[in-house]
Amino acid sequence: MEAVTEHHARALSPSRAADFMQCPLLYRFRVVDRLPEPPSTAAARGSLVHAVLDRLFDLPPGHRTLEAATDLVPGEWERLLLADPVLAELAREDACGGTEELLRSWFALEDPTRLQPAERELYVEADLDGLVIRGYVDRLDEAPDGRLRVVDYKTGRSPSETFEGRALFQLKFYALALWRSRGVLPSRLQLVYLRDRTMLWVDPTEADLLATERKVRALWAAIEQVARTGDWRARPGRTCSWCAHQAICPAWGGTPPPLPEGATALALDPRSAAG
Repeated sequence: MEAVTEHHARALSPSRAADFMQCPLLYRFRVVDRLPEPPSTAAARGSLVHAVLDRLFDLPPGHRTLEAATDLVPGEWERLLLADPVLAELAREDACGGTEELLRSWFALEDPTRLQPAERELYVEADLDGLVIRGYVDRLDEAPDGRLRVVDYKTGRSPSETFEGRALFQLKFYALALWRSRGVLPSRLQLVYLRDRTMLWVDPTEADLLATERKVRALWAAIEQVARTGDWRARPGRTCSWCAHQAICPAWGGTPPPLPEGATALALDPRSAAG
């Protein structure tokens, strides 16, 4: 495989990290081959709910009601369609259906009239000795004394105890980026699961984030090794049933396309890893 030049930037986001941990071949299909995937109704609904909750905080506190949030749904769906016309392949009633119940769940968990986020859809980035870690935080709350709370909305179900650590890894990734870029250790990391009205949180310590940093560095070393050897192996599991690339996966009798020219550089390209 071709060498990576010294000036080549390296970058990783929590979603791409999750892809590699789930299945290195999936990482390759998304980052190196950049294969298209059909739009997902569940993902589109999640994006819609996120957009509505973001926009709701543009209103004065007293106007942040469930009715106001529901009224935002049609306009935010049109915004999503403009940004990603592929979503037009989905039936509008399927993508928008169920959003009111998810919004109702959020209002049962949090009171937006008492919240004034410091940041929404905040882009965070930090440099770990040449490895850029980056991503978008749904909401960042800041207390008067400067304490930070990182909040992430999830439209799916909350995980079992077995998978809680994996779910919190994303927030620890964001917390690490905030800590390394701002010098402030977030006081709380909070996942808000709207499907079953559950909150999952952790109050991280420096030791927690140092452990996360070691994990991120080890993960990136593994990505670099696979990128240089071209040994992108499938890791079959329960997520295979909803993978868009099952037909070309060797684990299911398929054949992946040849690696594109410059595959090593593509695997480490920050533009590919920004999602």
